[in-house]
Amino acid sequence: MSYADVFKSGVPIIVRFSDFTGIPDIPDNSFDANPRGFAVKFLMPDGSNLDIVSHSFNGFPVGKSAEFSQLLQAIGASPAGSPKPTAFDGFLGAHPIAKTFFTTQKPPPLSWGTTAYYSVNAFQFTNAAGQSRFVRYRFLPEAGEHGLDAAELKARGPNYLSEEIVRRVKSAPVRFGWYAQIAEGADVIDDPSVAWPDSRKLVKLGEIEIDQMDANTAIADRSLLFLPGSVPAGIAIADPMLTVRNAAYPVSFHQRQ
Repeated sequence: MSYADVFKSGVPIIVRFSDFTGIPDIPDNSFDANPRGFAVKFLMPDGSNLDIVSHSFNGFPVGKSAEFSQLLQAIGASPAGSPKPTAFDGFLGAHPIAKTFFTTQKPPPLSWGTTAYYSVNAFQFTNAAGQSRFVRYRFLPEAGEHGLDAAELKARGPNYLSEEIVRRVKSAPVRFGWYAQIAEGADVIDDPSVAWPDSRKLVKLGEIEIDQMDANTAIADRSLLFLPGSVPAGIAIADPMLTVRNAAYPVSFHQRQ
């Protein structure tokens, strides 16, 4: 599907699991921590990286960067206890896809290792013959998908996911199948808020294996940057939102230093 070097042989990776919102101390057992995040950095032999950022919902709340800015401002203007309707309520009322995103999340996961993840932006794969197809990435857990109901979640602590993934990896490697969902002619390529139908073909690209855990330290947090719009030959950006993400993430990175 693509002549990119990442598909020619196995390479080391760094994986980051995360909760939603970008708030470092949000509890794992909060419903507001959905969707969960999964980022992968492929450490290529030539010193370059291929970064993929994904989350556990098939889609994004908005399709354009200006709308995303409006969404973040509405959330910031709607702290807990704000009179109803809040600015956030108003935004959701005017943006039905965003309302679906925030009101139809999957149940909280049993484990970061029992969750499917979706990279909602599209890429263009080109093979050695010059033929191209549009794809979105998907990571499917070898252990299957398993969530928690409200009672089970209540019994979990605020760091249950962080603690569970350490035990799981010590017991056995955690594996995900890495897939490309293939677009067909009518599919929207440049809008991450519009999910492609589940009937679209999935092609397995490889496997992600996590066999050791590093300490989750402040130094490690500050040192890790993912740039999902930086791609090797054979893979090209197909969604303009990736350009915005590549510009925004270094700002966050430098503010953490």
